[in-house]
This record gives sequence, C-alpha cells and structure tokens, in this order.
Amino acid sequence: MKAALLQFCASDDPAENLVTVAAMIAEAAGKGAEMVFTPEVTNCVSASRTHQSEVLRTEAEDATLAGLRAAAAEHRLWLQAGSLALKSDPPETRFTNRGFLIGPDGAIHARYDKMHMFDVQVSENETYRESAGYAPGDRAVLAETPFGTLGLTICYDLRFAYLYRALAQAGAEILTVPSAFSTATGPAHWEPLLRARAIETGAFVIAAAQVGTHRARRGKGRQTYGHSMVVSPWGEVLLDAGTDEGVFQVEIDRAAVEDARRKVPALTHDRAFSGP
Repeated sequence: MKAALLQFCASDDPAENLVTVAAMIAEAAGKGAEMVFTPEVTNCVSASRTHQSEVLRTEAEDATLAGLRAAAAEHRLWLQAGSLALKSDPPETRFTNRGFLIGPDGAIHARYDKMHMFDVQVSENETYRESAGYAPGDRAVLAETPFGTLGLTICYDLRFAYLYRALAQAGAEILTVPSAFSTATGPAHWEPLLRARAIETGAFVIAAAQVGTHRARRGKGRQTYGHSMVVSPWGEVLLDAGTDEGVFQVEIDRAAVEDARRKVPALTHDRAFSGP
C-alpha cells in the first residue's frame, strides 16, 4: 500500500482547514497514494468551548466530512480521517471526537469515537480536561480495507496498551493513532509509545499528527508536537515527518505483519493469573 500522511497546522476555522486538507489529498493522489491518513481534529483545533459551540456541527451537517467524502470519491482512494470534532446528537451535550474510514466510493465504512479522555496536567501552565467538553466512546472498532484490517484509535488512547492488544488479537494489522500531541509530552513519550504498541502487537502503527502553533480567533492557541510517524511491526521507524507541514509517503507491506508475528507470537501467549 502506498500510504500518505498529512501533517499540518489546523486553525479554529473549519472552512479554512477543509481547503488545506483537500489540496493535500489532491497532492497525495497525484503522487500515487492509495490511502491517506489525516490527524486528530482535522476540522478544528480550538481550546474555546464557546467557539466550538459556534462552529462545530453534527455528523449529518458537517461540511468537512462531506468535503472529505467528496475528495475520497474524486481521487478514488481510501481516506482515514483521523478525527473530526463534532456536536453530538441529543441528549448528549458534549462534543464527540470521531474518526472515520472513507472508501473510494465516498461512503463511510467505519466510525470510531475516542474512548480515553485527555484529563491531565502536563505542566504548571498546561492543563487539559477533555472529558468536560467531549463524551468518550465505549466501543473498539476494526475496519476492513484491501490493504489490511485497521484498528482505529485516537491520540491519548495510545497510553492504554490493552486496547491495542485487543484490536490486534481481533485481527488488526494496521493500528491508526491520529493525534494532536502535546509539546510537553511529545519529546519524551511519542516515539517510545508508538514503537511499543507496534512491537507488542506485531502491527504497523500509522500516526498522522497536527504540528505547530495553531491560530485561534478565540481562546488560547495550542501547540502540537508533529512528528507524524509510521512504525513497522518489528518496531522500526519507517517515517518521522519532523515538524514540517506537508504530505509524507511510505510503502506498507502487510506481509511484514505475518513475519513479525511468526517470529514472536506474543499475541497467542496470554496466561491467566491471580493477584495482585
């Protein structure tokens, strides 16, 4: 599979971001990409709940989702829209952080709602309470493509190894981790966690990421770490995009999954235990 990861610096303006992403998808298609991966909150990076309430829409009304579906159909490629920030359907009043797998027919083949909420204080000046604004999902999701079975996750999910093991044991060959990773944790944690998830599961890990200082019309602007990454089932870093915006391509050979799992069949070695 010729995969393309989009790394960019989304603002808090969904219409502006759609123009950027649509152009990047077209560029990836022109370079022969068969599947494109976008970051977490592709449509809007904002720390202002008031602003989000004004600009976000439900899935059925979201212009970004409609635009991404049209782009996938136009270029006849698979598109893993890492996630979109959306308004939830009533009675839920919080937003939803939802990823989509879109086929070359423009149809939605899978949805995944981020399960683990980023409720942390990473420094004296950087605190997040994602659960105050977003409702967590409660279902792990596999999705079939011609290039392999995907296990869909989002950003902070990365720290919960049991989710990835469950996805791999259920058949996932490619694990997606679209992210808007904090610059406070990224330098120490991003690559080690991605490599660990790949090694533990013998799966490819594909992580498209937001990068840079995000322009905000309202509220405090965010900074994200970048370094979109692809890790092989053996734990090798096949791509590290650094902190540049752009379209980054890599070749994925699903035979590497079978090879890694044959050499180290750890997914079949679970044992029941008591304690602690």
